Amino acid sequence: MPEGHTLHRLAQLHQHRYAGAAVEVTSPQGRFARAAAQIDGRVLARAEAHGKHLFHVYGPDAVVHVHLGLYGTFTEAPRPVTEPVGQVRMRMAGQTHWTDLRGPNTCELLTDAEVEALRNRLGPDPLRADAEPDRAFARLSRSRQPVAVLLLDQSVLAGVGNVYRAEVLFRHGVDPLLPGRQVSAELWQRLWADLVLLMREGVRVGRIDTVRPEHTPEATGRPPRQDRHGGEVYVYRRTGQPCLVCGTPVATRELAARNLYWCPTCQPAHRG
Repeated sequence: MPEGHTLHRLAQLHQHRYAGAAVEVTSPQGRFARAAAQIDGRVLARAEAHGKHLFHVYGPDAVVHVHLGLYGTFTEAPRPVTEPVGQVRMRMAGQTHWTDLRGPNTCELLTDAEVEALRNRLGPDPLRADAEPDRAFARLSRSRQPVAVLLLDQSVLAGVGNVYRAEVLFRHGVDPLLPGRQVSAELWQRLWADLVLLMREGVRVGRIDTVRPEHTPEATGRPPRQDRHGGEVYVYRRTGQPCLVCGTPVATRELAARNLYWCPTCQPAHRG
């Protein structure tokens, strides 16, 4: 599932290409046809993201909400518009470009009140200027659940997925099983600041890179990472490979139905 930086990149792209002008909106597949007809030809006021949710705001009480889920994708192309290929849930056509949305978990038209209710269920997003990290810490610091579980809870923290979760805990030497209520305010501030830094870079370059300069392939002479997700990382999907810092084999286990990756040496088990 795409992590938050991907949705913010899409919001920036759609803001640049479509906002401020009338947009043709259709549903070649038909599943979004009634809603598409209500906004077809209207001006897109803005595109924005909150966590893993994308919002196209067409005006009062007309907001398209998209959650890509595991299989959703946007494809973009310059005009002229071509015939639909496959199951296109929503097509947007602007003055210079057009985009097709396929396979999303959610594509729906919401009122402003419904958008507000949805956003109120989400935790703060490290990529939003209006984020309140103290809200996330208040939830986290009351919980007995492992910090690794809480970081993926979108009602605690919005936009962080399995990659950023694994990597930020490694970068700060945190045992993934440390109970949330034992995360200090100082540690939380460091985790939050690092997520802001890493995720902003993800928006800028379009991939997740978490390795510090001294551990890059260029600095160490090791081969670049070969993975369909791209990016240089410390532990994510590196099971059994040597830790880039200490050489210990990277460990993995299932936690709350998700794969967890960590270095047993750099992230020693919590005692207490």
